[in-house]
Amino acid sequence: MGTHYRRVLLKLSGEALMGNMGYGIDPEIVKRIGSEVAEVVATGVQMAIVVGGGNIFRGVKAAAGGMDRATADYIGMIATVMNSLTLQDSLERIGLQTRVQTAIAMQEIAEPYIRRRAIRHLEKGRVVIFGAGSGNPFFTTDTTAALRAAEIDAEVIFKATKVDGVYDADPHIYPEAKRYQSLNYGHVLTNDLRVMDSTAIALCKENNIPILIFDISVKGNIYRAVMGESIGTLVGGSCEVS
Repeated sequence: MGTHYRRVLLKLSGEALMGNMGYGIDPEIVKRIGSEVAEVVATGVQMAIVVGGGNIFRGVKAAAGGMDRATADYIGMIATVMNSLTLQDSLERIGLQTRVQTAIAMQEIAEPYIRRRAIRHLEKGRVVIFGAGSGNPFFTTDTTAALRAAEIDAEVIFKATKVDGVYDADPHIYPEAKRYQSLNYGHVLTNDLRVMDSTAIALCKENNIPILIFDISVKGNIYRAVMGESIGTLVGGSCEVS
């Protein structure tokens, strides 16, 4: 069975790396994600990754506590680099060539983000992990994912989270909440469904990049997504609300 996509961008939340821990990185979770990424790359799919930093530091929360917002966001960017290097180590332990590129210069530990170099790495079968967000405060890693996906001509964004899709209400509070199978960008923005922040959704809409939201804790979901199986919630310009 052939893959459904040729080049994808996987957006991992920092919280996804915690597992059941309250803070930090669960080595077993990182190892499992690494093995799933390797399984996908082995099919010939080119994969780039953007990882958040919320398992280590959340800039918005720190800013709410009185810290300067720009400073808090820069600290959050550094947290994403820590996660990126951890993920790189996991991938390389199983023989997968990986490059970390950062939007803030850290030449001793990672390459600077250069679009053409990133694309060349992907063409050679290497996984590229984008760290340090967009390099600018006041922008989320969701927006970074949308931006990088547009820059590298990714066909889809896989937003891997701790929930199995998008609901019309909080399923933890409302057990009868409905999970959407598909949505369009306009419905997401109008109803503030918080699939990603509004800047990220607008970027995806402008560049016609679909977003698939699914549960990363279910083993094999990354592979299923690449194969085009119906999991999670798909957001796209031509999608019906269902």
